[in-house]
Amino acid sequence: MTSTRTSPDQAVLTPRQAGERAAAVLDEIRTAVVGKAEPLALVMLGVLAGGHVLIEDLPGLGKTLLARSFATTLGLDFSRVQFTPDLLPSDVTGAPFYDQRTAGMVFRPGPVFTHLLLADEINRTPPKTQAALLEAMAESQVSVDGTTRPLPDPFVVVATANPIEYEGTYTLPEAQLDRFLLRVRMGYLTPAEEAGMLRARVDRAAPEAVLRTLSGPDEVLAMRAAVERVEVDDDLLDYAVALVGATRAHPHVQVGASPRGGLALVQLARARAVLDLRDYVTPEDVKSVAVPALAHRITLKPELWVRQIDADEVIREITRSAPAPRTLPRTPAGS
Repeated sequence: MTSTRTSPDQAVLTPRQAGERAAAVLDEIRTAVVGKAEPLALVMLGVLAGGHVLIEDLPGLGKTLLARSFATTLGLDFSRVQFTPDLLPSDVTGAPFYDQRTAGMVFRPGPVFTHLLLADEINRTPPKTQAALLEAMAESQVSVDGTTRPLPDPFVVVATANPIEYEGTYTLPEAQLDRFLLRVRMGYLTPAEEAGMLRARVDRAAPEAVLRTLSGPDEVLAMRAAVERVEVDDDLLDYAVALVGATRAHPHVQVGASPRGGLALVQLARARAVLDLRDYVTPEDVKSVAVPALAHRITLKPELWVRQIDADEVIREITRSAPAPRTLPRTPAGS
């Protein structure tokens, strides 16, 4: 997860205020991205929780539009990299070049030096280029030729991948998957939603809706700081540990979730509470983010593909079977 650095003049938001501003951002984005309420909310959770998002789904479902819409509405600098088999690590991070005017080497920043980076079809580039993002995603910095350069804050990677196309693709290693705070799947629109999308396109007489900018980098950092003010009771931390531990003991799982999975689970649950205008986490918050937070972090036993069992189903089974604590709702304080 990326760090959240604060400045002395940065606005201070309560969890309720942060949730209201996040809701306004989502309402604006829904004018461009139709019928994707839950995927949009999950991406918003990733932004609030200070992490990176993997969008895994079929082509043409709005993945690129979603990422660009978030950048526009949140007021963040945006870069897009189309990952291809011939893409080099320096094409992502940047590289030094010889400046004839100064007769010296000058570093030319790559597209990773931005607030929101869309890594489009990340599984189409070889592991060496995929690995160029590891340091950026984990530490919000890039090291080139012995010099470490910080990335803008906030820094968010939204990566897309096609889950069913295998020719000419390179599976993301577990170490890189683990650095995505959550995985989102878009899914097809319902017939009514798809008809509404077509009507909206005809009515506006333009390829895409024009979105307003409602926020900025400093406010995004303030919203992240508000997430850190959300309280989590010890029994809910034990519940998160139990869920992560269950992935390691499940008979269908070959490799369970790492401790980073537990951190993601708790942080996303806190962000979910903020979206619900609360300053405390409930068991339902943890359950609601378990699949996007953990499913991409586990490796199932190879023979399970014959039975068509996937990781999402395993995590849902774990959340149904693991006893949840009985945390009583309480009145939010100072929100």
